[in-house]
Amino acid sequence: MDKPRLIAIVGPTASGKSQVAMEIASKINAEIISADSMQIYRYMDVGTGKPSLEDRRRIPHHLLDIIFPDETYSAAKYKERARGVIDVLQRGEKNILIAGGTGLYIKALLRGLFPSPDADQPLRQELREKADCLGRAFLWDELREIDPTSASRLHPNDMLRVIRALEVYRQTGIPLSHWQKNHAFKDCPYEVLKIGLMREREDIYRRIDNRVDYMVRRGLGEEVRSLLNMGYGRHLKSMQGLGYKQMVEYLCGERDFEEAIHLIKEETKAYAKRQLTWFRSDPEVRWVHYRGGRRRIIEMAERFLERGSPKPDTARTAING
Repeated sequence: MDKPRLIAIVGPTASGKSQVAMEIASKINAEIISADSMQIYRYMDVGTGKPSLEDRRRIPHHLLDIIFPDETYSAAKYKERARGVIDVLQRGEKNILIAGGTGLYIKALLRGLFPSPDADQPLRQELREKADCLGRAFLWDELREIDPTSASRLHPNDMLRVIRALEVYRQTGIPLSHWQKNHAFKDCPYEVLKIGLMREREDIYRRIDNRVDYMVRRGLGEEVRSLLNMGYGRHLKSMQGLGYKQMVEYLCGERDFEEAIHLIKEETKAYAKRQLTWFRSDPEVRWVHYRGGRRRIIEMAERFLERGSPKPDTARTAING
């Protein structure tokens, strides 16, 4: 039996994924499954750039607004829920688009995850307290001693993943990188066309600046204040997201407004750079420049659904910068 065919639209933030996904979906009778680790939260609309209600009425979107800001979520949970949605859409003879920039969610959905131990909350709290006391670099150095491969992939400030890597080693005595290498993401239940959207780096950065300004005009500050008033604390994972963390610092008097907005823009650009690195490392991604490439993307999608997965380009196209 043929594997179900999926089309994934990937790329960094502000590359235009949402617009392209909407356009393709309207042409090929598809529904969209979001792969965005912030758009899963209810009440967090402005800062996450969720599709408008009008867009969702035009093209059904899935896995938006599925948990509250104080609930925990993971790539494993995303995989199970997204695969359930795919099964339902397949039975309804709908084509399926995956659109988003959370690379781990997309990898988990398309390739599976290794069987890691469950979260150990007391251990995580111990490690967080150690980071607060001794500094984030101390934890990263500890990880480098036991798992240099994982440490080389992580920024010292990425405490969520540094702590997870240390947690796995403490629980099993085996480095996280060893688990990942042995699993090798061999779970491949779908035939997939991955399309990466290219823009010049300067264009992406300009779009990020404009997007942040637009979010502020739409009421990012009011959205964050409302979340705090509802009792969602600043240390929640959801409230540490881009835009939310900096706006909380402004509302708590720790930064002035201009500094907070500048930080949102700069940290979003750094995040876009990390996304580019992630997706560039995937040889299955077929890169298409946003400018003038939308017709080509639609043609690629239509051919793929008719004939199956195309071979990757022999000469891979790199994003400028």
